[in-house]
Amino acid sequence: MTKPKKVRVEFRKNRVSRTRSKDWTQQYQDHGFEKDDPVLEERISGKGELVRRRTVLAAEVEPAQTEDLGFSTLPACDTETCRQGRVLRVHGLVSFVENEQGQVFQCTTRRILRTMSTDQRHVVVAGDRVLFRQVVHGGCDNLRLEGAIERIEPRTGAISRLSKNRKQLIVTNVDQILIITSGAEPFFKPNLIDRFLVSAERSGIRPIICINKIDLVDPATLQPLIGVYSQIGYKVIPFSATTGLGIDRLRRVVQDRESVVSGQSGVGKSSLLNALDPGLNLRVAEISRENQKGKHTTTTAELLKLSFGGYVVDTPGIREFVLWDIIPEEVLAFYHELAPYENHCRFPDCTHSFEADCAVKNAVADGRIDMRRYESYLSLAGRS
Repeated sequence: MTKPKKVRVEFRKNRVSRTRSKDWTQQYQDHGFEKDDPVLEERISGKGELVRRRTVLAAEVEPAQTEDLGFSTLPACDTETCRQGRVLRVHGLVSFVENEQGQVFQCTTRRILRTMSTDQRHVVVAGDRVLFRQVVHGGCDNLRLEGAIERIEPRTGAISRLSKNRKQLIVTNVDQILIITSGAEPFFKPNLIDRFLVSAERSGIRPIICINKIDLVDPATLQPLIGVYSQIGYKVIPFSATTGLGIDRLRRVVQDRESVVSGQSGVGKSSLLNALDPGLNLRVAEISRENQKGKHTTTTAELLKLSFGGYVVDTPGIREFVLWDIIPEEVLAFYHELAPYENHCRFPDCTHSFEADCAVKNAVADGRIDMRRYESYLSLAGRS
């Protein structure tokens, strides 16, 4: 067994308690001058109370494996007493973790994980693979399964967005994303689809565009849009969760895979999952007729096991999806139909928005690139 190494790690500002008391008036009224005089000066040393860096025992992992975790290192833990588990859902400070035997434990998170400095809003998210200590209380009639998450394993296939100037992970450890949209009620939002496509490809996740409620519109009206994405190379599946059209095809797509279902509120994500596997019995609700916006019937991301094989993550509806940690110069690489023209522009630093002799703009003018996709690129790159 490799001996853990000691490393210096930065913690959040709330790691230590308040260094100086603020209740001087109350102390004076209650005790007068009986207490000792307050400390008038404090020194900051390498291991003092005012320093946010601490020495911790770190596990032996590659730096690339900690990138999606948001930590500079992984704290060491006793792997002999811990068990492997998968986070099904997170409610506040409590994570529901399933062990290898299928038992679900209500777990807290180790304090060192909660207080280490990170740019992420939430330390643990649905889909995480973790090491946790199991604690069993009570007897057969009153059995309580609890535990504590000691370590989060390296992540793959993570979908994230920008929220309150921090990284919000939606789900981790999935290999494909079903981008759910609808032909009507609520209206189709191509720009939101493009943002999901960029986020998925940046994370190495296979994106699949799924158009629900095709029974409410004339399918011919959707063919131009379906054709644009299909020519680029994306799989597009029209379906109806109400009539069952296209459900068998989607069931084959998610079988024995780990998928996440995402999209705006009201497009029918939970309805789709109920159609795929009626045993899930997820709650659904109608959209608002006044503003064409859906209601948040799904309030937290949850990992669900499918009866025919595989896992799927049902996520809350998203009304705004701002990409995290993508600079404007990177955006063009994720627009496959635009990227081949980049080297034919007159200027090497062409932004493809206002420059003369721009090969991308010429391709749009000649009809070789869809105008809407080009405008979507400009918006995402901040050049519109």
